[in-house]
Amino acid sequence: MYKIRISYAVIAAVMLLAGNEAGLNAQNYWFTNDNAAHNVVWEEKLRRRIDFLSDTLCGGRATGTKGANEAAFWIIDKFRRAGLVPFDGTFAKHIYAGHGKVGHNIAGMLPGSLKKPCDSYIIIGAHYDHLGILGGRMYPGADNNASGVAAMLSVAEMFSVMKTIGRTYGKSIIFIAFDAKEMNMGGSEAFWRMIENGELRDPVSGETVTKDKIYAMANIEQIGSSLAPLDSGREDFLIALGNNTLPGDDSKLLSMCNRFYGTGLELSESYYGSEKFTEIFYGISDQKVFAEHGIPAVFFTSGITLNTFKVYDRTESLNMEVLRKRIILIFHWAEKLAR
Repeated sequence: MYKIRISYAVIAAVMLLAGNEAGLNAQNYWFTNDNAAHNVVWEEKLRRRIDFLSDTLCGGRATGTKGANEAAFWIIDKFRRAGLVPFDGTFAKHIYAGHGKVGHNIAGMLPGSLKKPCDSYIIIGAHYDHLGILGGRMYPGADNNASGVAAMLSVAEMFSVMKTIGRTYGKSIIFIAFDAKEMNMGGSEAFWRMIENGELRDPVSGETVTKDKIYAMANIEQIGSSLAPLDSGREDFLIALGNNTLPGDDSKLLSMCNRFYGTGLELSESYYGSEKFTEIFYGISDQKVFAEHGIPAVFFTSGITLNTFKVYDRTESLNMEVLRKRIILIFHWAEKLAR
């Protein structure tokens, strides 16, 4: 295993060198202390977080409800603890979702470097809203999408740890918890309008975050289950739609990280092998608006299951061991994109 790991490291370093990176820096992005980041995400921690978001306190997290506000305050606390910097002094951004509903996107940024402000960005998002209470029954939404929020928060914390031990990046990372996904993707549409209108300003440099400065977007939704495996039947899989939209060799980074960091997940870049379903599924979540405006956007998911939009979408149906592996892989993939 040790020899295999080193060989992949050499391959990775050579590929990055070919991409006009300085030799030492290119290698450092692969030869690093993985444990510092890996140790901030563990199964019980993920379970507790998903339990909170799918608990009766959050009431199914329907946009504009008290339960959604509870979830929003909780996410803000996690952003603050991870050292993210708010935009214009506040993490919460009001959105009008329609039908008289007012929601809140929660957004913060981790600067790539404080000494040299970055003018390029990666966006990592996950929607936190769900169906709420319908017909007197609560829809907890553990997989959809408490799992995605837990994953996004974990990635933010992993980046924060790497920054603490001295890592710097060429790009800043914007983390966002979208509201109103279940109301025609109102949160991601509102966030995009902020970008188009020049209302999103870098909290460190004060410069406007414009479309041309966004290198890539990653959206995480329904990522905690193993109930809808790929053809092999393996539980440890990950679907990454839109990976082919990344420029150059960056489309190869996911599989390289999967091998190098030992996550060993079965990867698929299509929705269960169907070109038509891949197109449909890629267009029904929050990466859609970014992709439509020419931003490379990758959608990470473990697919729709028989629990999706059901009252029994609860924490106990999720696979925490596999979820942790998926999070680790997404973090290392994002870290390489941020180089």
